[in-house]
Formats: sequence, C-alpha cells, structure tokens
Amino acid sequence: MGIELDTSAVARLRAAVTGTVYVRGEEGLAAEISCFNPAIRHDPDIVVAVASEEDVVEAVGFAREAGLPVRVQATGHGAEAPIVGGMIVSTRGLDRLSIDAEARRAHIGAGLRWAPVIVAAAEHGLAPVTGSSTSVGAVGYSLGGGIGPLARHYGFTSDWVRGFRVVTADGRIVTADRQTNSDLFWALRGGKGGLAIVTEMTLELVALRSLYGGSVFFEGGAIEPALRAWIDWSADLPDEATTSIALLSVPDLDGPPPPLRGRTVLSVRFAFPGETAEGEKLFAPIRDAAPVYLDFVAEMPATAVASIHNDPEEGGPTWIRGFMLDTFDQDAGDVLLELAGPGSGAPFLAVEVRQIGGATARDTDDGSAVGGRDSGYTLSLLAADPSTFAEAAPARAQAIADALRDRISAITNVNFAGDLADRAAFEKVWPSAVQERLTATRTQWDPDRMFAFGPA
Repeated sequence: MGIELDTSAVARLRAAVTGTVYVRGEEGLAAEISCFNPAIRHDPDIVVAVASEEDVVEAVGFAREAGLPVRVQATGHGAEAPIVGGMIVSTRGLDRLSIDAEARRAHIGAGLRWAPVIVAAAEHGLAPVTGSSTSVGAVGYSLGGGIGPLARHYGFTSDWVRGFRVVTADGRIVTADRQTNSDLFWALRGGKGGLAIVTEMTLELVALRSLYGGSVFFEGGAIEPALRAWIDWSADLPDEATTSIALLSVPDLDGPPPPLRGRTVLSVRFAFPGETAEGEKLFAPIRDAAPVYLDFVAEMPATAVASIHNDPEEGGPTWIRGFMLDTFDQDAGDVLLELAGPGSGAPFLAVEVRQIGGATARDTDDGSAVGGRDSGYTLSLLAADPSTFAEAAPARAQAIADALRDRISAITNVNFAGDLADRAAFEKVWPSAVQERLTATRTQWDPDRMFAFGPA
C-alpha cells in the first residue's frame, strides 16, 4: 500500500526539475527503475529521474516535506530486495565524465558505468581500478568498497576515491574529501548508504596500459586436479597477482559462448599488471595442472579488463548469497566439490571464490569505512533458475555455509552481504568500531533517517 501524494506538490516538483517525475502507475516508471536482476521489482510511491545536481536538491526537498524515505538507484545492479513505497531518486542521468590526465583524476557522474571511464582514461595511458563487470555503476560499486580483478595489487576501488559531491538530507550541496567534511568522506568510502546522495565521485587513476590476464577453463576429469592445484598455487602468489575461480554449470541455451553451452567447467582467472614474461611464469603451474579446455590468458590492453571474469552484460533472474572466508584450503575444496561440484546436483549457475588479501588488507593512510579487510577470500553462490530460489538454492547454500562455518569471516563486505534489511546480515558488514562510527556519522548527516538504509 502506498500513500496518497499531494498532486499540487507533485506538479510543483515537475515544474522545478529538468528530469522526469513518475508516480505509481504512470507509464515509464517501471522502465526507469528496472533492475539488472528482473526478479527484483520495485514499487515506490514516486520516482525522480534526475538530470542535474539541482534536480536532486528538489527531490530531497519534496521528500522531506512529504515525509518520504528516499532510496537511490543508478544502473540497478545492486538491487537485493524490492523497494516498496517512498521515493527512488534515479541517478542514471548523471552521466558526466571528465578526465584530468595531468592530475590522474576522473570526475565521474553518479549514473555512469565503468565502461566509458575505462575508454576515456585509456586515451591517456591510465585506468580506473574497476570491478569485474564494466556495466556496473561506478559510484554505487565504490561506495561499498569494490573488489575487482586487480584487487590484490591495487586494493579496494574506494581506496582510490579522492572526493565526492553530495546532496545532504537538508538539501545542501557539499564536497567531502580529506580536507572538507572528512568524517563524511571516511564514511562514504565503504559505508555504502544512509549518508547523502552522491552526485559525483573523483577517482585517482593508475598508470596502466596493459596487463597479463584472462581465464582458462577445465572440464570433466580435469576440474578437480585444477581446483586443487589452484588452492595450493594461489596461497604462494605475490600480492601483485590476483586470481579467482568459478565453477560454472552453463545451460545449453543461446547466450553463453557455444564452447561452454551445456557444460560444467572450472574457470581460473588471473590478472597481473606486470611484465608478460613474469606473468606467464607465475601462471604456468595452472596450465600444467590438468588438460586445459579453453585458454584465454595472455597479454591484453587494460581496456579488456572485463574479459577476465566475463560477467554477463545482460541481466536475468538471479538468487545470490555471498560471504567472506578467512581461509580456503584443501578441506574447503572438498566441501566445494562435494556440495557444488560436478555431479553434486547443486542448483547454482556459478560458484565463485576470489582470493583477496594483499593490498585489500591495508587501509588508506587516512582511514576508510570498508569492511572485510581481514578476510582472505570471498565466496559467492548464484542460481539462475527461479524454481530454485525459494528452497533448493537457499538450502544448498546453507549446507555449504554450515560446512565452512569455522572459516567464514566475522565480517562480510557490504557489497557481498545481500539484503541489508536483515538485521543479522547488517550487523556483520562492518567491525563494531566502524559500525559505531558509521551510525554516529549517519545520525549527524541524516538525523531523521530520510535516506533509508539497513533494517527499519
């Protein structure tokens, strides 16, 4: 059930903004707030598709007067649960981008995806520290920290953020960086939400034209020896190298690459931003571990970073559970093979383990709110068959969690935590000291909790 909006106030809002205002039931609303996961369908009272920073100010003022909670969505990738009621500010129209090559800075609008940032930076021999998918919104991803294909070398993406422009709950446009509103800057790097609406992010770029990376695939009887080799090999990798694995049960349908359709495979991903010869030497033990089915690891331009994980560009119904692990050894490999490997009957399209550590374990010199720095690995379970979402996927995920309970980290980074309306999940996304400081910062900047975030 929604609320009845004041039609004259809505008319004034429409006249004040250059973007578009939708109220429940109007054509265009559903398309504006559609999610990458179409199983998630929002039902807000009102949506403001902003086209400028001033539009955000007007939207916040309307919500404050109407007593509406406000949530923000850009690309729709981060949606974990339906939003019912209140206002959604859609920031996908805030897509400005400028590159200051001399200062190695990118100024990124809140609605921009990574792909155009990568292309623009590459013209200057630079690159952003991105996530595995370049279709994800840069700002929303970075607010939670951000673990990408080069994380062990460069750290969390948020570690490279140098400033934000935001609209506060009282409708002010302010800057947050090391020198100005430093408490808010600390919180925005890893604190995710409930603070302000980000309109622009300033990101430091790294000097990177090419890297040695990609993925190799193993199938059939090669999966287990390759997985076991990866477990031992990755434990000794230098911090400059980042790796992950994914057990994939690929449906025999149009969409996936033909060589993978209808197959169960193990993908081993690798990224090394150094000399090709050194990268080849580091990766050789994986190629030697078992017969390789497909091999796409080679020197590549930095603009091809998305090909390392090959995340889908088009969305589909998904059920996801994620958490972090302190360790991942051969015993954990036993669990993965038994409960999610070939022949296990697991209902998952993908089971992914990312090795982190290295630079992700080191906070910035001025501190940030990122949770999960003490973990060694992430584990994500993804199901794509809606018939499994209610029972089969949650039950198998719980069995895996139970089997790995002694190594599940006390803290799971907010980007991997799922629905934060669950109080138990919310309380495990930051260490207690960080959680307390975040609560205080949210209270300072949004005392009435207008920017809805976390459990009610």
